[in-house]
Amino acid sequence: MKRPEVFRSVRFRLTVVYSTVLFALAGLTLGVVYLAVAQSTSPRPVTERIAKVYSTDREYLGTTTVAEVSEIEAAVNYNTLTSLRRWSFIGLGGLFVASLGIGWVLSGRVLRPVGAITRTAREIQATDLSRRIRLGGPPDELRDLADTIDSMLDRLDHAFQAQRQLIDDASHELRSPLAIIRTNLDASLTAPDATPEERTRAVAVVDRATTRMSRLVEDLLATARRDSNATVDAEVDLSAVAREAGEESFVTERPLHLRYETAAGLRLIGDADALRRAVGNLLSNAVRLAPSHSTVTVATGQSGSWLWLAVADEGPGIAPADLARVFDRFWRGQDGEANGVRRERRTGLGLAIVRQIIESHGGRVAAFSPPGNGSTFVLWLPAADRTDEEPPPSASPL
Repeated sequence: MKRPEVFRSVRFRLTVVYSTVLFALAGLTLGVVYLAVAQSTSPRPVTERIAKVYSTDREYLGTTTVAEVSEIEAAVNYNTLTSLRRWSFIGLGGLFVASLGIGWVLSGRVLRPVGAITRTAREIQATDLSRRIRLGGPPDELRDLADTIDSMLDRLDHAFQAQRQLIDDASHELRSPLAIIRTNLDASLTAPDATPEERTRAVAVVDRATTRMSRLVEDLLATARRDSNATVDAEVDLSAVAREAGEESFVTERPLHLRYETAAGLRLIGDADALRRAVGNLLSNAVRLAPSHSTVTVATGQSGSWLWLAVADEGPGIAPADLARVFDRFWRGQDGEANGVRRERRTGLGLAIVRQIIESHGGRVAAFSPPGNGSTFVLWLPAADRTDEEPPPSASPL
């Protein structure tokens, strides 16, 4: 048989504990008092004896009950102890009933913050994490628990908002190439009266759209893998990572030059593959924007307990108002041509992935772009032997 809900509650258990402890203490106190009284008074019932009574002239008058004074005192003590025992049992019974009521009230007051936490948790939905407990009262353990839950809800709310934004942005980015593919399939490739030139042009457009979609999916996959923290960190040589990324990612059909300015002995703890991808994204961005016959520079160094890696180009630069937005997901600058360079339309995730990788290593990213003098992207990473808590420098190392 299932017990009633009230008997399975914490409040009921606390009430029983409070009442039992109070009843046990009261019973122990009365027991000690009873034993002390019993040992100090030697109580016992009176022993009755029959005595004959005579008058002064020796006339027999009858019989009466007599006892010694000490026996009378012992009998009085016995009766007193009997009354004490009887009233003690009555008092303990009343105390037990009263302790149940007091325990129920006190446990209710103690558990009131837990009730507030429970009600708020029930009202929170997966699609709306804006509710907070905001428990008042003294700064005790329950207040600390409520504040901790509020802090957790803040982090979850931020994560869900970022996730929803990512899904919305990804859906928007995928909608365009899908629409382009569908339009060209309907207008040219499946039309019986389409000319070979129209079919060739449609194939080229569909190829560009599918390439863009593939690049977007790869960037989303890289973002998800880094979010899952499924990486293995080890000691990494930052200069070696810079040169390996240059060998893998500096691919261009235009006349560009890659220059290295690296220092030795730059060790950090991190994921070499992820760091190479971050540097590779910066190099791909520089190659896309750099004008022909210009130089892309990859440099490394150390400033205090911070290691830095910089990628600089001689491209059109970034507007001052856009410097704070270049690492946002799906943000892109103006497309088109600049300095004779045709800017390829990108997914807008490359620099966001760079920031995600570097921040997961405890580092910072920064972009510098003097007007008309190209752009410099700097990755600040903590050295393997870093001991201080100083933030990275705010100026460009180049």
